[in-house]
Amino acid sequence: MERKIRSPIKRKVLLLLEAGLVLGDRFHKRRRLNLKALSRAWRGINRSELAYALRDFRYRRLVDYREQNDGSIKIELSELGRRRVLRFKVEEMTLSKAKKWDGRWRVVFFDVPEKKRKGRDALRQKLRELGFHEWQKSVFVYPHPCRDEVDFIVEFFELRPYVRYAELTAPTNEAELRLRFNL
Repeated sequence: MERKIRSPIKRKVLLLLEAGLVLGDRFHKRRRLNLKALSRAWRGINRSELAYALRDFRYRRLVDYREQNDGSIKIELSELGRRRVLRFKVEEMTLSKAKKWDGRWRVVFFDVPEKKRKGRDALRQKLRELGFHEWQKSVFVYPHPCRDEVDFIVEFFELRPYVRYAELTAPTNEAELRLRFNL
């Protein structure tokens, strides 16, 4: 079973690696960290905590160490590490609210087969967490732009063929929805 990464330092290290701030040429054969060469983002992390996090990530196969021709070691995210970073992004995702409502309702509806039940339940839970209103069992409504976030979630849970997104301008119970979202 996959262990969660709870440490904020470890999360920061993974996100920095994902953002492209590689530790290439920063570790040498003796695994000594060259603090002078680190960028500002890396300097904010305690040296021993960084070394511990990288050892843990290597053990868990979240990073790959590659020796360069000059003898230095390049540290980069593995495919498993990239998937873990995506999970952080899904867990920490929030939806922004426009200052002025544009009068459109964003609707996410889905019909996910039973064999993908875990993904369906996770999608339903995430939409609730983000503030969507469950209009019907598999239909959720939100008043502000959110298509990119919905697409990201759908791709993350691998439910693309079963989920639809639409925008409505005059649903039959709009007054109820306006009350629900304080519009």
